[in-house]
Amino acid sequence: MFEPVSNPLTPEAEQNLRELLKRCSPETVAAALHFRTTNDPAGVDIVVLGIIERFLDPEVRPRLRAGGDGLRIFDDLGIDSLTMVEVVMMVEEVLQIKINNEELRDLRTIGDIKVYINCRLKGLPLPERPVYVHVAEIVALLPQQPPFLFVQEATLRTDEARGVYKIAGDEFFLEGHFKNNPVLPASIMLEALGQLAVLYLLKAKRAELTSPVNPAKIFFTACDGVRCQRVCRPGDILTLVVKPKRIKHPLGRFQGHITCGTERVAYAEEITLTFDYLATEAPASSDGQPENITSAQTG
Repeated sequence: MFEPVSNPLTPEAEQNLRELLKRCSPETVAAALHFRTTNDPAGVDIVVLGIIERFLDPEVRPRLRAGGDGLRIFDDLGIDSLTMVEVVMMVEEVLQIKINNEELRDLRTIGDIKVYINCRLKGLPLPERPVYVHVAEIVALLPQQPPFLFVQEATLRTDEARGVYKIAGDEFFLEGHFKNNPVLPASIMLEALGQLAVLYLLKAKRAELTSPVNPAKIFFTACDGVRCQRVCRPGDILTLVVKPKRIKHPLGRFQGHITCGTERVAYAEEITLTFDYLATEAPASSDGQPENITSAQTG
């Protein structure tokens, strides 16, 4: 429950707020006034989205309205770092909060911003700081390599991994799938989710992973409960999500899904990988010679 503000805005304060938001939508102004006079955070998302929209080029604004929480601030909306500072300054002034510059670097998507602002307003602890993995590191980590690599960037948290794959249109498998009608194969969608799960095993910090995982010892073993709900074509930007269901050496089980904007593309109830740990050198024996090199073990 929110606590009502005992002193509503003065006419001068209301006029200043309206002037600050004069290039925002009427819905944004109304939501901001409601928050400032009631302290009710229910409409804060409208305020934040309205302020972001105010700084976007007109042709990009429909993308914000349709994109959902997975929309990337820099890559999908084209907001540069200077514009982002302007957005933050206005959000701070309207909502009367302080956003730390160090924490600002962790806000990459619309969903990140919503969660952060709501935590600050409600006095809740901030969520886990995600680990961002760019394409160069993905190429270095994963055993899959171009042209058979379908994760172009990723965000890792303890409970999930999110990745992005943009269908360029020049992929080798599109030439024959189908004639004059390039469509992303469903098998490639599942492969992309599997690759994201591989990245999770290699990079995520998880108590069940007691040693570094060997990238050469991760294999796709099963996939159940698969549904495909949308045809994907060149130009589509796919958001990949996998969530660990259970990890116990040598198996990792994940649930995965893919979206394009707000549309559900595909779903896999369970993706199972088998994995092993990197070999570790055992301590030297009593005669000074090293013991055999064995894989790390876990229960």
